[in-house]
Amino acid sequence: MYLNGQGVPQDYAEAAKWYRKAAEQGDVDALRILGLAYYLGRGPQDFVQSYFWFSLAASRASGDEYKQATEAKDRIAKELTPVKLKEAQRIVREWEKSHPRKGGGS
Repeated sequence: MYLNGQGVPQDYAEAAKWYRKAAEQGDVDALRILGLAYYLGRGPQDFVQSYFWFSLAASRASGDEYKQATEAKDRIAKELTPVKLKEAQRIVREWEKSHPRKGGGS
């Protein structure tokens, strides 16, 4: 609702807050939307954050969602300097450690 201003004033920061809550629960759509929002600059443009969210989406998705998230992640990786890419990969690893998946996955 906040992302598109449906029934409430458009507010990217508020939208990101709610998408983050869903992302922390492993919601693949929320992960992809956050990746896209950071890529497009809905709020601040941040390719490290975009790579991060698309990486998480790819690691949790399957089928077409996996393919789309992986393609986006790979496209963004080409936009990053080697240092920024390492930073993005580091924060992905840290998130994975602090947010174990339910159901015994690794």
